[in-house]
Amino acid sequence: MSWELFLDPSLFRLAVAMSVPLVLASAGEILMERSGLLNVAIEGMVTLGAAAAFLASFAAGSTGLGLLAAALSGVVVAVVFAHYAVAWRQEQVTVGLTLYVLCLGLSSLLYRVVVGVRLTPPRVETLQPLLLPGVGRLPLVGEVLFSQHALVYLSAAVVAGVHLVLFRTSLGLRLRAAGENPVAADTVGVDVFRLRKAAAAAGGALVGLAGASLPFTLTGTFTEGIAGGRGWIALMLVIFGRWTPAGAAAGALLFAYVEALQFKLAMVSRAVPPQFLQMLPYAFAVAVLVRAYRGARAPEALGKPYHREARA
Repeated sequence: MSWELFLDPSLFRLAVAMSVPLVLASAGEILMERSGLLNVAIEGMVTLGAAAAFLASFAAGSTGLGLLAAALSGVVVAVVFAHYAVAWRQEQVTVGLTLYVLCLGLSSLLYRVVVGVRLTPPRVETLQPLLLPGVGRLPLVGEVLFSQHALVYLSAAVVAGVHLVLFRTSLGLRLRAAGENPVAADTVGVDVFRLRKAAAAAGGALVGLAGASLPFTLTGTFTEGIAGGRGWIALMLVIFGRWTPAGAAAGALLFAYVEALQFKLAMVSRAVPPQFLQMLPYAFAVAVLVRAYRGARAPEALGKPYHREARA
């Protein structure tokens, strides 16, 4: 086996494309966790977003409508989560796990209602690569970065936008304060409840779009288990990136590279059992998480309900 396999430009190009759901989901989770909300329903939300995107596109024949449906599905689930976690001050992990199971069941139910039972699953049109003028024909870099589908460029814009909002605006400062010390934030006039709900809605939209990227860029259809653990991996990437969108995106590219590598290895070598290759990205993720968790410091109020009447 040649080392050229590991440096193949097509491998890097595939890794960039496969990183999109991880980048979008982790960016959405960062917005929520920075405000103090720990959303463990993300795997279910990604699955529901994939189902909503596929079914809307299948029924209406519009990719744009599918993306909108996916984003709305994420917003709805996130708002429900925020209502229980913020307004009713329920245990966030319990609410998140409940919504996770609900989203999985709802995804399958909606698919059965709209599509029914078929021997051959229907497919929708996937997004085609967009060659950026000028830079798209650059050697190596143009092929890897600037000849991708639209969601790759959207995910890059999301990373930059979330970073700017969190660390370069007064809104981001208030949001981070709500996640670190909600009592102090409330004392200076920050509406912690409204801010957390808004962060949940924005983050939910990104998680829904992460789900939409699966049928529109990778599979062309919807199947149960389509998320493939990517929601849980996104939770890991938030820790890996120290609650920064750029760090999480770097981790997403690393995981996607290992995931793309297993497909390449499966094509060139029959000596390695396919079960081992399928396990490889997730074993790598666990090893990285154990290493990255050392020294990681979560927002102080993460997962803790805020009681305004107990401010004193």
